[in-house]
Amino acid sequence: MSDKRIGIVMGSDSDLSTMQETLNVLDEFGVKYDVDVVSCHRSPLRAHKYAVNAEKKGYKVIIGGAGGAAHLAGVIASLTPLPVIGVPMLTSDLGGLDSLYSTVQMPGGVPVAAVGIGKAGAKNAAILAIQILSTADKGLRKKILDYKKKQADKVVQKDKTVKKILKKLRS
Repeated sequence: MSDKRIGIVMGSDSDLSTMQETLNVLDEFGVKYDVDVVSCHRSPLRAHKYAVNAEKKGYKVIIGGAGGAAHLAGVIASLTPLPVIGVPMLTSDLGGLDSLYSTVQMPGGVPVAAVGIGKAGAKNAAILAIQILSTADKGLRKKILDYKKKQADKVVQKDKTVKKILKKLRS
């Protein structure tokens, strides 16, 4: 069994530029992962094999990024007991709404956690996966709490900066 706790699947290699955000966050937190290109439409047997073997590989969470008819996360979720997070890709045809609807509109009994469209969603998928893992990992829990504190500190600093700018403008 691998020490990689997250499986990342993409419907196409063209999804990598978006999913790189996921990889960056996981690397920042030191969470190991595998990345695979799996299309539930063009390689359905590969998708099936991936999903049914994911738990045996040691994954605790799967993140699936896909565009267009984005059924990848849903197909994977239908075949594994692991939590699946779907990342809808930004598409040129419908601006990613097609991907979002395909990811979020799952039938009752087959949940997929859906994040926002595109790069922000890919980043949030990694953070959500880390939060899931942190329920059983105190070291990761500390890292996610530190991360959130840094985000809050940045907001406070931005507030101070804006107040200084406005004060100068008004004087």
